[in-house]
Amino acid sequence: MMLSVVDYTAENAALEFVTSLHETGFGVLKNHPIQKELLESIYKNWAGFFASDEKFDYQFNVETQDGFFPITVSETAKGNSLKDIKEYFHYYPWGQVPAELKQELADYYQQANTLAATLLDWVEKHSPADVSAKFSIALSEMIAQSERTLLRILHYPPITGDEELGAIRAAAHGDINLLTILPAANASGLQVQLKDGTWYDVPGDFGCLIVNIGDMLQEASGGYYPSTIHRVINPEGQDKTKSRISLPLFLHPNADVVLSERYTADEYLQERLRELGVK
Repeated sequence: MMLSVVDYTAENAALEFVTSLHETGFGVLKNHPIQKELLESIYKNWAGFFASDEKFDYQFNVETQDGFFPITVSETAKGNSLKDIKEYFHYYPWGQVPAELKQELADYYQQANTLAATLLDWVEKHSPADVSAKFSIALSEMIAQSERTLLRILHYPPITGDEELGAIRAAAHGDINLLTILPAANASGLQVQLKDGTWYDVPGDFGCLIVNIGDMLQEASGGYYPSTIHRVINPEGQDKTKSRISLPLFLHPNADVVLSERYTADEYLQERLRELGVK
């Protein structure tokens, strides 16, 4: 399979991007407005944070879900029994974060949210009429001023050989939210599952931005936009000694947004957090 990379600045970018979302569950953008220098600096600074004991000063809050989540409480993907080999930090503008790292995250959070609102407008505009009619309010309005949109700084440590047999960095799973905005990480390993069940290696070109559909958009669109099943596999050879950092932004609607006849956004989120074993 040859992946279609959409040029964000092209005249037909919106239609091509939304077509890719519908047909594959994800899209890849180049020439996007997220600043490369900002991403590189965040990756470097947070590699230092995860390598230090300072991270334990920011232990996560069970109720608010912000702060540092160590490997010992890492997520267990739905349908799996083994915890992922990862640790991570949850950033919200209102949450705890080291003072010296806050401004960069705030800048990225703002840039990525602005881009995300544009992408959701594209989805709304290029959805069939019967699909867009299912949305209780405009998609970009669902995330407006949302305090639930989550920036996660993910750290996959080197593979030592002491890991639980069969465990991988991130087992196959779908995201909970509407869309996930993911800049290329500092190492390869991300795979998405195609409709025929095969796994596709997502290119790690640092100029690319990967966008995948989450379960909430699948729910709100009546299945027209399929949630992307993806995973992060363990590296081999020399790459085993390397850490991997990635920076997904999970677009969450405001709590009272109606997704479907079955769920509000908050009802859906709480159900999934319980399934993940982090609440």
